[in-house]
Amino acid sequence: MKITIEDATFDTDDIRQLYPAAIIPSGYGDELTQISLEWYDTKDNDEIIAKKYGIFIHLSDKSVHPFYYENRDALEDAMQILAKQLT
Repeated sequence: MKITIEDATFDTDDIRQLYPAAIIPSGYGDELTQISLEWYDTKDNDEIIAKKYGIFIHLSDKSVHPFYYENRDALEDAMQILAKQLT
């Protein structure tokens, strides 16, 4: 089975991990880091503010393909499109 995110197509047999994440400041200069949406949603978002969001695909060849979204709504829309492909 193949899935498409943005303009990229992947064979699901090659996908080892696929997950959404919030991208937050790491605390070191301008560096950003990804955290799980589950963790982010349990925190006080007045203290930790996501700079952007992403869907990350890790393939069996150890490559990582990130897809970034400027806000949570855009991420949710992309996740719905992806979910329709997987059902």
